Amino acid sequence: MKNLKPLFDFDDVLIVPKMKTHIASRYNDIDLPRTLPLFTAPMDTVVNLDNVFDFMENNIGVALPRTVKVSDQHLVPKGVFLSMGFDDIDNELKTSLRELRDDLHILIDVANGHMQKLFDYCREIKRLRPDIVLMIGNIGNPETYLWFTKNTAVDYIRVGIGNGGGCLTTKQSGIGYPMASLIHETYQVKKKFMKDNPDDKTPAIIADGGMKDHSDIIKALALGADYVMLGSIFNKSLESCAQNHRKFMGWKISPKTAKRTFNRGGDVYKYFRGMSTKGAQKAMGKTSFKTSEGVVRYRKVEYTLSGWVENFKHYLRNAMSYGNAKSLYDFVGKVEICQITTKAYDRFNK
Repeated sequence: MKNLKPLFDFDDVLIVPKMKTHIASRYNDIDLPRTLPLFTAPMDTVVNLDNVFDFMENNIGVALPRTVKVSDQHLVPKGVFLSMGFDDIDNELKTSLRELRDDLHILIDVANGHMQKLFDYCREIKRLRPDIVLMIGNIGNPETYLWFTKNTAVDYIRVGIGNGGGCLTTKQSGIGYPMASLIHETYQVKKKFMKDNPDDKTPAIIADGGMKDHSDIIKALALGADYVMLGSIFNKSLESCAQNHRKFMGWKISPKTAKRTFNRGGDVYKYFRGMSTKGAQKAMGKTSFKTSEGVVRYRKVEYTLSGWVENFKHYLRNAMSYGNAKSLYDFVGKVEICQITTKAYDRFNK
């Protein structure tokens, strides 16, 4: 047996302040990139073609769900990822990908990113269409990152299995890897590869699944994630594309009514489901359904997207100031992390 050493999650670690910092102002001395290190999860209760610009205007990367069809690729804004499954790729390979537009961003959205089949598809896509930007996922083994990296097969890799708020894979099957440890160890693999191969490109690490709050996202970045992918958090924003409800599991209301209700202090709830639920499988055009590894919930709207983003940038700047990091380059994977006990966590978990 391997990996019987204790692994850790976000609640088990804290970012240690530098002994001294040269940052006097978190707003004047810290340079955040215009495009935030965030992606929408490809979930149909988070984002679709109707609200894609709400996320783009807030400088959040977008991965559309597989309910957006390949035939709608002309409607997908530049730089936005269009999700495909194996059936979609099979169909496009029949025409050598010639029917796909130039510079298309593709997410091959499969639950098990460790398959040889996925690897072979990625190499063939890059051979036929090197202009296509590829994201894949999900993986739960740091060595799988190295496997793809050595063969320059992809541009972005989603790490994390079973952690998402809409996913039951780990709970039902026992497969997984504690998220914080997975990010940290994958980053160590990436760092070693970069040292040994300074001229080679390495895929961006996308931490995908299970982020509860700003702190988890910031810790994911500190541990080495280039981006963090969010589903549940964005679902709870007023602008998410999920169906609005006036009361918990109550009557449906329009986005316009939901906005008016929320602005007046009333409660609005959003429908939320994992993309392996049978409802989501049906929405993707499936006619035979697999056992669901997802959940269905209703979540209370807690914020507008712009309000959440403003808070995120504030907390990220705050963490970076303690770490003496003037840019994300100085922060991602480069700050000191300590492990803590449950009692230590309970002390500040108010």
